[in-house]
Amino acid sequence: MNEATHKNAFFHGLRQSLTVTLILLLLCGFVFPVLLSGISAVLFPSQANGSLVYSYGQAVGSAHVGQEFTKPYFMKGRPSAYHYNTYYQDEQGNRYYSDGTPFAGIGSGSNNYAPSNPALTQRVEADIEAFLEANPDVKREDIPADLMTASGSGLDPHITPAAARIQIPALAAASGLSEEELEQIVEDNTEGKLLGIFGEETVNVLGVNLDIAKAMGLA
Repeated sequence: MNEATHKNAFFHGLRQSLTVTLILLLLCGFVFPVLLSGISAVLFPSQANGSLVYSYGQAVGSAHVGQEFTKPYFMKGRPSAYHYNTYYQDEQGNRYYSDGTPFAGIGSGSNNYAPSNPALTQRVEADIEAFLEANPDVKREDIPADLMTASGSGLDPHITPAAARIQIPALAAASGLSEEELEQIVEDNTEGKLLGIFGEETVNVLGVNLDIAKAMGLA
């Protein structure tokens, strides 16, 4: 093979590589996402737009992303290393989580503490004491595990029915609603197993708190 032939073969191979790269980039980076987004918007408009939850026409959250609630008349969700990305801002523009620690920026995940890590014990003990203070009629050993354990994302919007029910007496005292009203609100926001067989029943905390706010005349 002479030099000219060698160069022609090289540039031919280079053109083929670039052509394939550009075609795949166009198909995978533009056509497929646009097509999938378009189909999703038509067939599943709510899910495609983030499964937003509205109250009187205003978006107040997503059905699949939890929030941090600090008012005593609102139900509490699972612990979150990111405090569900809830923060406040001081006069200097500094941002802090609700517990006063610096806001780390929008994110998800957990602290990934090992069971032997003292920080895990400290965090759980602090959460237990805070929960018992807010729910004085509850015994330490009766606290459902999911109220003291964080999810992998730190943004889990659900708790177990047991975790919801155990908060009802304290919620009734703080909100002025009857326990019967709150039990019905929890029931209305309880989601069954997927297809009736997969997973467990869960309670959507945002849904519960929206109904509590409406019953109290706050929303």
